[in-house]
Amino acid sequence: MTNTTGGPDATDPAGAADTPIRVMVVDDHPMWRDAVARDLAAAGCDVVATAGDGPQAVRRARAVSPDVIVLDLNLPGMPGVQVCKEVVAANPALRVLVLSASGEHADVLEAVKSGATGYLLKSASTDELIDAVRRTSVGDPVFTPGLAGLVLGEYRRLAAEPTPLAGTDEPKAPQLTERETEVLRLVAKGLSYKQIAERLVISHRTVQNHVQNTLGKLQLHNRVELVRYAIERGLDDA
Repeated sequence: MTNTTGGPDATDPAGAADTPIRVMVVDDHPMWRDAVARDLAAAGCDVVATAGDGPQAVRRARAVSPDVIVLDLNLPGMPGVQVCKEVVAANPALRVLVLSASGEHADVLEAVKSGATGYLLKSASTDELIDAVRRTSVGDPVFTPGLAGLVLGEYRRLAAEPTPLAGTDEPKAPQLTERETEVLRLVAKGLSYKQIAERLVISHRTVQNHVQNTLGKLQLHNRVELVRYAIERGLDDA
């Protein structure tokens, strides 16, 4: 992977220049792992750790608490999806960007269900990877073109399934503001935070704040749960 980046990315949604994004790179191929880590460091990220197998990735993620893990799925010792499940369960604020050679739909859906925020193919350019890491760090879903629709379709399928504890967990519906509901509706339609900000003529960070407030009110943990909640209530069709 060749580093083709220059100065700060004008499309950086979160003003990443404020504080470096703490990144951990997990891949079993040393040359690829080192190249990704080097490119991210050159772009201003703080590469706090690397790992070459699943168990090592889980241990190091717990030790260094990165903001984003760039994760390969094909790992010795423990599959990447299991690594994703364990690190996200231990730290729900952690974001996982899968970087894989596989574009198989089953792999993409399994990664998302395991807690991954995004999924990028290894054929992506360095610029695309850096942009994906920056967007992932603020919770934006990032998918290689053609995969986003697949993931949204899976959200809809999951939302159609019965929720085992429905009715017992929600004694009464949380009260969302009009703007929070508006943002939630656009999240359910599959828009990125940047697109929502442009649609509503507000800042990217304001969108983030609305999403975080909504997650707190609904007692949800991540975007996957949030989209499912919205689709269950028909907000994606509103």
